[in-house]
Amino acid sequence: MKQYFKENRALRTETIINDPKDFGVRLGLSNLPFLQKIGREVNRRLLDVQRVSHNCHLSQESVERVVQPTLTPEGQRAPGLRFGVPRTMALLAALTLFVHNTCGFRHQEFLSHVADLLGSPYSTHQLTYDLRRLRLKGMIWRIPHSHRYRITPYGCKVALFFTRLHGSVFRPAFAALDPELPIPSPLAQALAAVEQEVSILVAEAHVAPT
Repeated sequence: MKQYFKENRALRTETIINDPKDFGVRLGLSNLPFLQKIGREVNRRLLDVQRVSHNCHLSQESVERVVQPTLTPEGQRAPGLRFGVPRTMALLAALTLFVHNTCGFRHQEFLSHVADLLGSPYSTHQLTYDLRRLRLKGMIWRIPHSHRYRITPYGCKVALFFTRLHGSVFRPAFAALDPELPIPSPLAQALAAVEQEVSILVAEAHVAPT
Protein backbone atom coordinates (compact mmCIF):
# COMPACT_ATOMS: atom_id res chain seq x y z
CA MET A 1 0.00 0.00 0.00
CA LYS A 2 1.29 3.44 -0.91
CA GLN A 3 0.04 6.96 -0.28
CA TYR A 4 1.33 10.04 -2.05
CA PHE A 5 1.34 13.30 -0.08
CA LYS A 6 1.86 16.91 -1.07
CA GLU A 7 1.55 19.87 1.30
CA ASN A 8 0.19 17.59 4.05
CA ARG A 9 -2.57 16.21 1.84
CA ALA A 10 -2.97 12.65 0.61
CA LEU A 11 -3.34 12.92 -3.15
CA ARG A 12 -3.50 9.24 -4.04
CA THR A 13 -3.76 5.86 -2.32
CA GLU A 14 -2.60 2.73 -4.13
CA THR A 15 -2.70 -0.96 -3.27
CA ILE A 16 -0.51 -3.31 -5.28
CA ILE A 17 -1.10 -7.07 -5.27
CA ASN A 18 2.14 -8.84 -6.19
CA ASP A 19 0.94 -12.42 -5.87
CA PRO A 20 -2.75 -13.20 -6.58
CA LYS A 21 -2.24 -16.59 -4.89
CA ASP A 22 -2.25 -14.73 -1.55
CA PHE A 23 -5.97 -14.27 -2.18
CA GLY A 24 -6.68 -17.76 -3.46
CA VAL A 25 -6.67 -17.04 -7.22
CA ARG A 26 -4.21 -17.48 -10.05
CA LEU A 27 -2.60 -14.92 -12.28
CA GLY A 28 -4.92 -14.08 -15.18
CA LEU A 29 -7.05 -11.30 -16.60
CA SER A 30 -10.21 -13.18 -15.67
CA ASN A 31 -9.38 -12.63 -11.99
CA LEU A 32 -8.66 -8.91 -12.39
CA PRO A 33 -12.15 -7.71 -11.30
CA PHE A 34 -11.89 -9.80 -8.12
CA LEU A 35 -8.46 -8.37 -7.29
CA GLN A 36 -9.63 -4.83 -8.08
CA LYS A 37 -12.48 -5.26 -5.62
CA ILE A 38 -10.06 -6.38 -2.92
CA GLY A 39 -7.72 -3.46 -3.61
CA ARG A 40 -10.52 -0.89 -3.44
CA GLU A 41 -11.80 -2.42 -0.20
CA VAL A 42 -8.34 -2.24 1.39
CA ASN A 43 -7.98 1.40 0.28
CA ARG A 44 -11.38 2.25 1.74
CA ARG A 45 -10.53 0.68 5.09
CA LEU A 46 -7.25 2.57 5.28
CA LEU A 47 -9.00 5.87 4.59
CA ASP A 48 -11.70 5.03 7.15
CA VAL A 49 -9.05 4.41 9.82
CA GLN A 50 -7.22 7.61 8.95
CA ARG A 51 -10.45 9.61 9.08
CA VAL A 52 -11.31 8.20 12.50
CA SER A 53 -7.77 8.79 13.79
CA HIS A 54 -8.13 12.51 13.04
CA ASN A 55 -11.44 12.70 14.89
CA CYS A 56 -11.58 10.06 17.61
CA HIS A 57 -13.18 12.18 20.34
CA LEU A 58 -15.86 10.52 22.43
CA SER A 59 -18.77 12.00 24.33
CA GLN A 60 -19.15 11.44 28.06
CA GLU A 61 -21.97 9.02 27.33
CA SER A 62 -19.76 6.99 25.01
CA VAL A 63 -16.95 6.82 27.57
CA GLU A 64 -19.37 5.69 30.29
CA ARG A 65 -20.77 3.06 27.94
CA VAL A 66 -17.29 1.57 27.58
CA VAL A 67 -16.04 1.71 31.18
CA GLN A 68 -19.26 0.78 32.97
CA PRO A 69 -21.30 -2.45 32.80
CA THR A 70 -24.11 -2.20 30.27
CA LEU A 71 -26.95 -4.30 28.88
CA THR A 72 -27.41 -5.13 25.23
CA PRO A 73 -30.86 -4.78 23.60
CA GLU A 74 -31.14 -8.56 24.02
CA GLY A 75 -30.57 -8.24 27.78
CA GLN A 76 -27.01 -9.58 27.84
CA ARG A 77 -24.71 -8.03 30.44
CA ALA A 78 -21.55 -6.49 29.00
CA PRO A 79 -18.82 -5.98 31.64
CA GLY A 80 -17.01 -2.64 31.57
CA LEU A 81 -13.51 -2.00 30.19
CA ARG A 82 -11.89 0.07 32.92
CA PHE A 83 -9.62 2.83 31.65
CA GLY A 84 -6.01 2.62 32.81
CA VAL A 85 -6.05 -1.08 33.72
CA PRO A 86 -3.02 -2.67 31.96
CA ARG A 87 -5.06 -5.53 30.51
CA THR A 88 -7.67 -3.16 29.11
CA MET A 89 -5.07 -0.83 27.63
CA ALA A 90 -3.19 -3.74 26.01
CA LEU A 91 -6.46 -5.05 24.61
CA LEU A 92 -7.39 -1.69 23.08
CA ALA A 93 -3.85 -1.07 21.80
CA ALA A 94 -3.97 -4.40 19.98
CA LEU A 95 -7.18 -3.28 18.26
CA THR A 96 -5.40 -0.26 16.78
CA LEU A 97 -3.12 -2.48 14.67
CA PHE A 98 -4.06 -1.80 11.07
CA VAL A 99 -3.66 -5.45 10.05
CA HIS A 100 -6.93 -6.18 11.87
CA ASN A 101 -8.74 -3.70 9.63
CA THR A 102 -7.64 -5.40 6.43
CA CYS A 103 -8.50 -9.03 7.08
CA GLY A 104 -9.74 -9.28 10.67
CA PHE A 105 -8.10 -11.51 13.27
CA ARG A 106 -8.31 -14.95 14.81
CA HIS A 107 -7.99 -15.91 18.48
CA GLN A 108 -4.35 -16.99 18.35
CA GLU A 109 -3.20 -13.94 16.39
CA PHE A 110 -4.89 -11.54 18.77
CA LEU A 111 -3.68 -13.48 21.82
CA SER A 112 -0.09 -13.00 20.73
CA HIS A 113 -0.51 -9.24 20.18
CA VAL A 114 -2.19 -8.65 23.55
CA ALA A 115 0.36 -10.78 25.44
CA ASP A 116 3.25 -8.84 23.86
CA LEU A 117 1.69 -5.48 24.76
CA LEU A 118 0.76 -6.62 28.25
CA GLY A 119 4.20 -8.02 28.97
CA SER A 120 2.79 -10.77 31.19
CA PRO A 121 1.00 -14.12 30.76
CA TYR A 122 -2.34 -13.86 28.99
CA SER A 123 -4.45 -17.01 28.73
CA THR A 124 -6.97 -18.18 26.17
CA HIS A 125 -9.66 -18.04 28.87
CA GLN A 126 -8.90 -14.35 29.43
CA LEU A 127 -8.98 -13.75 25.68
CA THR A 128 -12.35 -15.46 25.30
CA TYR A 129 -13.76 -13.30 28.09
CA ASP A 130 -12.29 -10.12 26.61
CA LEU A 131 -13.54 -10.85 23.10
CA ARG A 132 -17.02 -11.33 24.50
CA ARG A 133 -16.77 -7.96 26.27
CA LEU A 134 -15.64 -6.25 23.08
CA ARG A 135 -18.39 -7.91 21.04
CA LEU A 136 -21.16 -7.01 23.49
CA LYS A 137 -19.86 -3.44 23.62
CA GLY A 138 -20.21 -3.23 19.84
CA MET A 139 -16.47 -2.83 19.26
CA ILE A 140 -15.91 -6.01 17.25
CA TRP A 141 -18.13 -8.41 15.30
CA ARG A 142 -17.68 -12.01 14.33
CA ILE A 143 -17.66 -12.83 10.64
CA PRO A 144 -20.48 -15.33 10.05
CA HIS A 145 -19.49 -18.99 9.65
CA SER A 146 -15.89 -18.30 10.68
CA HIS A 147 -13.62 -17.89 13.69
CA ARG A 148 -12.46 -14.46 12.56
CA TYR A 149 -13.40 -11.08 14.02
CA ARG A 150 -13.32 -7.56 12.67
CA ILE A 151 -13.24 -4.26 14.49
CA THR A 152 -16.22 -1.92 14.00
CA PRO A 153 -15.87 1.81 13.20
CA TYR A 154 -17.06 2.52 16.75
CA GLY A 155 -14.49 0.08 18.16
CA CYS A 156 -11.73 1.74 16.16
CA LYS A 157 -12.75 5.14 17.52
CA VAL A 158 -12.83 3.91 21.12
CA ALA A 159 -9.49 2.13 20.83
CA LEU A 160 -7.75 5.16 19.31
CA PHE A 161 -9.26 7.59 21.84
CA PHE A 162 -8.40 5.52 24.91
CA THR A 163 -4.87 4.60 23.81
CA ARG A 164 -4.04 8.17 22.79
CA LEU A 165 -5.44 9.61 26.01
CA HIS A 166 -3.48 7.14 28.09
CA GLY A 167 -0.26 7.41 26.10
CA SER A 168 -0.25 11.18 25.53
CA VAL A 169 -1.78 12.50 28.77
CA PHE A 170 -1.97 10.08 31.69
CA ARG A 171 1.31 8.19 31.36
CA PRO A 172 3.47 11.32 30.78
CA ALA A 173 1.58 13.17 33.55
CA PHE A 174 2.20 10.43 36.11
CA ALA A 175 5.88 10.38 35.18
CA ALA A 176 6.05 14.18 35.37
CA LEU A 177 4.61 14.15 38.90
CA ASP A 178 7.52 12.08 40.24
CA PRO A 179 9.44 14.43 42.57
CA GLU A 180 12.34 11.98 42.91
CA LEU A 181 13.59 12.52 39.37
CA PRO A 182 17.07 14.13 39.18
CA ILE A 183 15.51 17.15 37.48
CA PRO A 184 11.86 17.53 38.58
CA SER A 185 9.48 18.53 35.82
CA PRO A 186 7.56 21.85 35.95
CA LEU A 187 4.44 19.87 36.81
CA ALA A 188 6.13 18.18 39.80
CA GLN A 189 7.60 21.50 40.94
CA ALA A 190 4.20 23.19 40.71
CA LEU A 191 2.56 20.41 42.71
CA ALA A 192 5.29 20.62 45.36
CA ALA A 193 4.77 24.40 45.59
CA VAL A 194 1.02 23.92 46.06
CA GLU A 195 1.60 21.34 48.82
CA GLN A 196 4.02 23.70 50.53
CA GLU A 197 1.56 26.60 50.45
CA VAL A 198 -1.23 24.38 51.82
CA SER A 199 1.07 23.26 54.65
CA ILE A 200 1.88 26.88 55.49
CA LEU A 201 -1.83 27.78 55.45
CA VAL A 202 -2.65 24.90 57.81
CA ALA A 203 0.25 25.78 60.12
CA GLU A 204 -0.78 29.43 60.33
CA ALA A 205 -4.37 28.41 61.11
CA HIS A 206 -3.06 26.18 63.92
CA VAL A 207 -5.05 23.26 62.55
CA ALA A 208 -3.59 19.82 63.15
CA PRO A 209 -3.23 17.97 59.85
CA THR A 210 -5.29 14.80 59.50
